[in-house]
Amino acid sequence: MAGRLQAEIKQRKPFRTLEQEAFLNLLRTTDALLRGQAKVLKSAGLSHPQYNVLRILRGAGPDELACREVCERMITRDPDVTRLLDRLEARGLIARERNRKDRRVVMVRITEGGLRLLRRLDGPIVHLHTQHLGHLGTKRL
Repeated sequence: MAGRLQAEIKQRKPFRTLEQEAFLNLLRTTDALLRGQAKVLKSAGLSHPQYNVLRILRGAGPDELACREVCERMITRDPDVTRLLDRLEARGLIARERNRKDRRVVMVRITEGGLRLLRRLDGPIVHLHTQHLGHLGTKRL
């Protein structure tokens, strides 16, 4: 008898290992969760990585972070953080400047516009998380 995932993806052969099936289940679950968040973010013209960067910078408070630090803190890695930051800066959501002590280092901070956008998204994102996972209860979460 085929497992649920095997049936969902219409795979005829059994998975090679239980680990493979578990891994693919995690990918499928991640995709399902991110699709809902993508809809909320799309209304603000943001991608998941852009949202992640804005949240990282908000979490840093008034402190600036080096681009390298932003990259290290990202939940999902983005190979082209420079372009991602370019887009956020063009929209006025972040500001960048060269470090005075080491001109090779670029420092990044969130702007008031970026903070406003995140505040606007906070409620819908929390609602979405509750909708997806609230049924689990505190102990299971």
